[in-house]
Amino acid sequence: MKKVFLASIFSLTLIGLTACGGGEEADSENGSASEGEDTASENGNDSNGEASYTIEAGIGLNNEHPQYEGLLEFKDIVEEETDGDIHVETYHSGQLGDDREMMEALQLNTQEVTIPSTAPMANFVEEFTVFDFPFLFPNEQVADKVLDGEIGDRLLDKLEEEEMVGLAYWENGFRDLTNSQHPVETAEDFNGLTLRTMENDLHLDAFEELGANPTPMAFGELFTAMQQGTVDGQENPLATIYLEGFYEVQDYYSDTHHVYSPFVFLMSKQFYDSLPDEYQTIVKDAAVEAGEFQREQNRKANEELLGSLEEEGMEITEVSDEARSEMAEIVQPVIDQYAEDIGTDFVDEVYEAVEEAEESVE
Repeated sequence: MKKVFLASIFSLTLIGLTACGGGEEADSENGSASEGEDTASENGNDSNGEASYTIEAGIGLNNEHPQYEGLLEFKDIVEEETDGDIHVETYHSGQLGDDREMMEALQLNTQEVTIPSTAPMANFVEEFTVFDFPFLFPNEQVADKVLDGEIGDRLLDKLEEEEMVGLAYWENGFRDLTNSQHPVETAEDFNGLTLRTMENDLHLDAFEELGANPTPMAFGELFTAMQQGTVDGQENPLATIYLEGFYEVQDYYSDTHHVYSPFVFLMSKQFYDSLPDEYQTIVKDAAVEAGEFQREQNRKANEELLGSLEEEGMEITEVSDEARSEMAEIVQPVIDQYAEDIGTDFVDEVYEAVEEAEESVE
């Protein structure tokens, strides 16, 4: 019944929907591939007809997530604007690999598009680490301003040195906390909780500073680990928490909003450079337009899904601004350490951009 409900939220009319667990490796936050599933055929991508160019576009999350809906929007725009001369094949649930594997495939020009979170991208361009700084963005509107502005553009430009082209920022969203032990309302409530995190040093250090016991673990192992009590909880954006069914093994949800995670729409530089100028403009504009659509769908879904978690029996805790400020103060030494690693001048520019964005959206 919930799958039907979700389909109506996301306006997907796909058949054979699957909500399978992870396939995440070291740095990605993804779902897993479904064995034997032919996504290309499922989405009507079984033939590229007379197309001059084919784009294989893969993501890690499953086909119920707003990210996949955005990818289908990109496909529709590109194929319509090129009269089918560019054919887009879409793959979800990590069928083409985890985030890092797909980015490496872009570098080798064996895959054309992927849309990872920024955390694994720091392995290629260190400055992307700044987007994992706890409590950097106060809300989505400020994040949009910064990401779509000069700072965001500068980071996308750096990707060309890594044989990738960054075309747009999409939204993963604010990461929140779930656990099976007790509500987390203040910084003290983190004490002693064993929390699964991504294999990301900054995240590990921040949760240690808060008094938790962070445990890096591949996403595909997470559900079972929570079910068996190996870990008490985890942190992820709301859509992932619901769509992966974590409410089945978690009792408490807290809107900590401790990190805002963007997605970045990436294309193989070799492939992008092979396109005529007109087609380069089309794919760039399509990535931006589909990204705006995806952000809207993601936020709309979040409004619906919070109530759905409560219906499934989770206790919802709203974290106050004062409590977040206390958490931010506690993890400030970790932020200072990583700011030195990636360059304090650049980090200062990012925080200045955040302040300016806050003023402009008030």
